[in-house]
Amino acid sequence: MKKLMTALIGLLATGALAVALAGGEKDMSAAKAGPTDGGQRERALFAGGCFWCMEPPFEKLDGVISVISGYTGGHKDNPTYQEVSAGTTGHAEAVEIVYDPAKVSYEELLEIFWRNIDPTDDDGQFIDRGDQYRSAIFFVNDEQERLARASKKALAESGRFDQPILTQIKPAGPFYRAEDYHQGYYEKNPIRYKFYRSGSGRDRFLDMVWGEDRDH
Repeated sequence: MKKLMTALIGLLATGALAVALAGGEKDMSAAKAGPTDGGQRERALFAGGCFWCMEPPFEKLDGVISVISGYTGGHKDNPTYQEVSAGTTGHAEAVEIVYDPAKVSYEELLEIFWRNIDPTDDDGQFIDRGDQYRSAIFFVNDEQERLARASKKALAESGRFDQPILTQIKPAGPFYRAEDYHQGYYEKNPIRYKFYRSGSGRDRFLDMVWGEDRDH
């Protein structure tokens, strides 16, 4: 569905709009500059549907060093976007977050994660359907697993949702960086990104569920 919407945007791109979109195709890095004070670095891996939409909430956090879009949770080495989106690799679109735990905690990353997904949907996220768009937390150590399970339990008991919380919690496997044109897509292609995001239904759902609590 994401590819279909991207194609529709391309058909709408004429005149000045086409120029604006073309100008956004340059390769740009999604990673922020790393710490210069020798601070610690830890990793977090989250799948929340379209990875274009999962970069912005984390990149704005103080203490987050980089957010990289990629693929994980499947069985194929070095998958391509076309292979993952076809649903044949077992991988999900995901983001790898490198952060300084002295500035931002894993618990805070979990809070941001929950506020940007539909955890009651186990067959995709919003307009994007299929296992490749499932929501999941991939823990890299025992402490992350403990915190993730406690956070999921707390959300289930909060009454925020009237359906079961179905987000998977699994050990992290290899993470494969997505193609360069996906990195920082919302910055490189703001018009296309806003068109896709508006049509996806993500923001309408999040506003309805979280209201004023959406921004943690």
